[in-house]
Amino acid sequence: MKLLKNFTSYIKKENLFHPKDKLLLAVSGGVDSVVLCELCKQAGYNFVIAHCNFQLRGKESERDEDFVKALGKKYAVEVLVKKFATEKFAEENKKSIQVAARELRYKWFYELTDIRHLPVAMCILTAHHANDNIETLLMNFFKGSGISGLRGILPKQGNLIRPLLFAKKEELIAFAELNKLRFVEDSSNVLDKYSRNYFRNQLIPGLQKVFPQVEENLIDNLRRFRDIEKLYKQAVNLNKKKLLEQKGNEIHIPVLKLLQAESLSTIVYEIIKDFGFTAHQVDDVINLLKSDTGKYIQSFTHRVIKNRNWLIISPNENKEAENILIEDEGNLEFADGSMEVKKIFNIQYSIINNQLTAQLNADKIKFPLLLRKWKQGDYFYPLGMQKKKKLSRFFIDQKLSLTQKEKTWVIEMDKKIIWIVGLRIDDRFKITGKTKNILQITLINAE
Repeated sequence: MKLLKNFTSYIKKENLFHPKDKLLLAVSGGVDSVVLCELCKQAGYNFVIAHCNFQLRGKESERDEDFVKALGKKYAVEVLVKKFATEKFAEENKKSIQVAARELRYKWFYELTDIRHLPVAMCILTAHHANDNIETLLMNFFKGSGISGLRGILPKQGNLIRPLLFAKKEELIAFAELNKLRFVEDSSNVLDKYSRNYFRNQLIPGLQKVFPQVEENLIDNLRRFRDIEKLYKQAVNLNKKKLLEQKGNEIHIPVLKLLQAESLSTIVYEIIKDFGFTAHQVDDVINLLKSDTGKYIQSFTHRVIKNRNWLIISPNENKEAENILIEDEGNLEFADGSMEVKKIFNIQYSIINNQLTAQLNADKIKFPLLLRKWKQGDYFYPLGMQKKKKLSRFFIDQKLSLTQKEKTWVIEMDKKIIWIVGLRIDDRFKITGKTKNILQITLINAE
């Protein structure tokens, strides 16, 4: 009865769920999940059972499924079973069997508890216990996963609940023996080819020979690391608030402020990890702080760019070529906004002094026009100048950042650029006192 009392006390202490909630119990048929079922039954909780058949162990997988179905009859609860083509999924997605099984399992569990689709339960309960948490801590420590890895498995993440984390494996086995509970054994648990099994079967028993109290010490450390992580996150969020400036879909960070931050490597890692960067790229980002403007490093989704006194975190530019033909007046859409193209006749116009609008001499322009991204080697004659200038030089004069350059479009006619969109028209197509008709192009809904 001690385990039952500790079970209900832990649920209340951690505020894991309400006694009247309907629970989805993930049950493999092993001793841990069988004990979880019995505890929920004795505590009077309302639950259904979900069993995953990964079809990895032949007849043994079918045996487990039959056992869990019988368990449902014993407790008079619904049993939901799903068979997965795990090996095929792993091969197609280039994942290990363990990772594939985990993804398939939790995807199904979350579908069953999705509040948008008449859920069969409100909470997902798994039978992870203290020894599982110790193994997770050690695996994360050796992989170098940082503070969040050292605090191990959390008792609650959204509606995913682990109500047995307080209990050691030996306590669960003793409870099963006391209550004469039947369960099945997974033969793969004794194979050391899986890293978790190696930690369970080899490393931890070896550590116990040197430090007999190693399990108790690590359980205490897990509690400490949970508190440490909370304090750590508070400090990190405070630093982020001081350093990060959101500008559109970019993050701007002042270089001088960042250089003055204590624990620079840690702060940089916490900033960049949310944008697909790894711990191995931290030094590269720090080196950017003293590099030339325009240098950058990138992840699969983002870049960190040095732009004068700033670091800019920006989404990677879509490199797909875009060439849009403008055949006549009207409105058109493109990747960074939309445009209105219209002719104004009979010299009845007013000058618009706005970079988002180009007013050009229509008598010198003929359709079709081409809207495209600028490219290296492009040049034009800036308004007010008689000499041509390369766009790359013009951008430097305008102090455009790398991301601003990449978002720059031009409109050309017969290989001649008539407007750098949103920046400057070409002097050869300006309106003069002799201009009779105007071509007016207005940039609207620009990002």
